Formats: sequence, structure tokens, C-alpha cells
Amino acid sequence: MRAHKLLSSQHQQRTLLRLKPQRSENRRRSRASNERCYASSNKKKLKVVVFSTSDYEREILEKQLNSHFHVTFLKPRLTIETVDLAHGYDAMCCFVNDDLSADVIERLSEKCGVKMIALRCAGFDKVDVESCKKFGVLVYRVPMYDPLSIAEHALALILALNRKLMISHSRVKSGNFTLDGLVGFSMRGKTLGVVGTGKIGRGLANICANGFGMSVLGYDLKQKREFVGQYCDDVETVLKNSDIISLHLPLNEHTKHFIAEKEIDSMKRGAMLINTSRGGLLNIKDVICGLRLGKLGSLGIDVYESEEKIFFKDFSNLTVEEKMLYWDDTMAQLSSLPQVLVTPHQAYLTHEALTEIAECTKQNFLEFAEELDDADASNTTRVC
Repeated sequence: MRAHKLLSSQHQQRTLLRLKPQRSENRRRSRASNERCYASSNKKKLKVVVFSTSDYEREILEKQLNSHFHVTFLKPRLTIETVDLAHGYDAMCCFVNDDLSADVIERLSEKCGVKMIALRCAGFDKVDVESCKKFGVLVYRVPMYDPLSIAEHALALILALNRKLMISHSRVKSGNFTLDGLVGFSMRGKTLGVVGTGKIGRGLANICANGFGMSVLGYDLKQKREFVGQYCDDVETVLKNSDIISLHLPLNEHTKHFIAEKEIDSMKRGAMLINTSRGGLLNIKDVICGLRLGKLGSLGIDVYESEEKIFFKDFSNLTVEEKMLYWDDTMAQLSSLPQVLVTPHQAYLTHEALTEIAECTKQNFLEFAEELDDADASNTTRVC
């Protein structure tokens, strides 16, 4: 009953933001026409500032944006300390861990004059939507980009944990070629539990069922015919019957700490838990306790609840004293456990996904700049 209530809200949110599975040919032609109209118009070019720009994405973003807008790329993350860098720009582009809290939104609107925010991600849990509405700041997102990239990364975490690849790699580098402690299990015949059967969850289910001969259980309030597995009436049934559990949920007030002590206790002893969605889905202290007690067999995560403090940063060249300034005790505990694999929010990181993100971001800016009367575009990418 609890799980049904939790995901009921998730379903309502997704219903409001439901995406069309593919862009129609007419839609693509319309976008191409919009680009030509904007390029040939005498309107002043939109001034755009891009925060949290990484070297790996800059060339792709420049290719899409520079011919249409006046663009400034910045490496710093958007925070209350860096928000004034947006002064004088019409619109801005932000990434997954940029701070778009109420204080930042107010300053963006009232002091900087920013009227539109384009997110280079699907999730908007870092955005204070009510503040954006209050100050009239429009927010766009990239609702979907190459979902199989994320599904493939979830599979990579599963395989690496199962076959102890991190341990064997470390041993071989140090000259240890023994096999003790490296025993894994055959994927065939095991059960994968998928919580949230959107495109990413269904993609992972397809790979595991058709490629590895696994049984697949799933839970989602809105059941999809394309799902290759068997749907369960409640999350508890998925948790207690799955050897591997993979989460594919949005983060909101109802899914925060979706996996905690109670849910861990209901899992098979020694189950593997995978999270490539949002860090806040896990009560990480309960998860660590479950790992230490052997209730959980292994953990693979590409997201972390406090990741904005450490992800996308390089601390490797700092002194011990300098590293202590950024010390994260919970991450240190995770890193010390041999059955844990953490990657730094890289599941989406393929050339194909980066290209789709840049293309959608360009279209979002074009829509804002042209004030296009296109309900389909707004339903797809507008948050508020």
C-alpha cells in the first residue's frame, strides 16, 4: 500500500510531463524552419550564459549554440556565490547539480535579469519551481536523451560487481594474479527487479532478459505493454524475489529515501542494488548498514545524495590537509567497502547522448527566443 501511494504521485507527475516517444517528421521540419526563421530575422541574438561547462561537452555545445546565440561558457557551478556571473544575460544553461534554489532564482530574476533557464538534464529536483513561477522565470529541460546509454551503464555496474572486476583489476596492477575472493554467479536464470519501467528501465530489462536469459520482475503504476518482464502488484514483491534490483525513478517528496532499512530487510539476503537515477532515492546510511551486515550483497551507484559537493571535481592532487576540507564521511565509508562500486554520474556520458542534449537545448532556446506558438514543444520540454 505504501509503495502504491509513493509511486501514485510519481505517475501523476509523469502524466503531467508525459513525453511523446518520438518526434514526428512534421515536428523535425518545424524545428528546422524555426532555426531558419530565427537565423534570418533581424532580432537581437539571445545572450546565453552556460554554467558547469566541462571540456568533454563544450565542442558539442558550441556547434549547436554559437551560430544562433551569443554564448559565454563558464566552468563554475551555479551557486549563490557565482550567480552574479549571469548578470546581463537573457537566458542561462545549467547542469544537474547547479543550485536553483529560491534565493538563487530571486537573484537571477531581480538582479541579473535572466528570464529563462535551460537545463541540460531531465531531472529538475534542484529547481525551486514555485520561485520560478513567482518571478516569471521559464524553465526548460531535456526530457530524454539516449536512454539506452544509462541502461548500458547500469548493466556495466551489475557485471563489474558480480565478477569482482574492481578487485581483480587492483590485484593485477599490484602483481597479484590469484583467484581467491573473485567468485561470481551466472546471470542466466537469476531475477532482475526493475522499479520504474520507463525507457531506461525497459531498456535494461530487454538487455537482461534477451541477452542473459534472466527473469525480470517490474513495478510501475502505469504498466507498459512493451515491458518484457512480469509486473508485480507492489514493490515489496519485486524486492523480496529479485537477485538484482535496479531503480529507475524520479526524485520527489514521495520517493526520497525510497530504499531504507525496511525495504532492505524485505530483500533477498545478499541481493545487489543498483541506482543510476537520483542519489536521494537511497537512505545511504541504511544502505551502508545493510552492506556491513550482509543483508545487501553489493551496491552499484552512479548518483549520490550529496554529490554536488564532490562529483565533477578532481581532488587527487590536493594535500591531505586540503582534502580534509572536502571530506565526505559517507563517501569515504562507501569507498572503503569492496562490494561497492561508485561512478561519478557518468551513466549518460556517451557522444550520442551529449549530441541529443545539445540539440534539445538549442531548440529550447529557439522556442524561448521566438516565443513560438507550439504547444507540443512546451508539453515536451517546459517545466514551468
